[in-house]
Amino acid sequence: MTENKKVLYLFGYSEITGTHLGRLFPILKAQINKGSELGLVLIHDGVIGISKKGKISDRMQELLNMNIKIYAMIPDLQARGIALENIHDKVKPIGYDDLVDLIDVTPKIISWM
Repeated sequence: MTENKKVLYLFGYSEITGTHLGRLFPILKAQINKGSELGLVLIHDGVIGISKKGKISDRMQELLNMNIKIYAMIPDLQARGIALENIHDKVKPIGYDDLVDLIDVTPKIISWM
């Protein structure tokens, strides 16, 4: 039996108000080194700091440089006044239906909130 190495993280913390992203990095890097296919959905305050019009923190930039698919929830972007056209190019904005589809096709979901 082969192991399915797809993992989807739901991340809901702002890098501005804490160090949650820094604590997540060793886990993400270890999974990347094991060949896992990672996705990360920025939800709630996790979407803060991905606008090209603002300052992108060093930790967020490091995340954006990782071999991870990164998504951001459109309703959370809108609730925080972040225009879709201003988010970083690597981040794909998604709606609730897209999130459900991602969760459906990913065998391992980890909530980091």
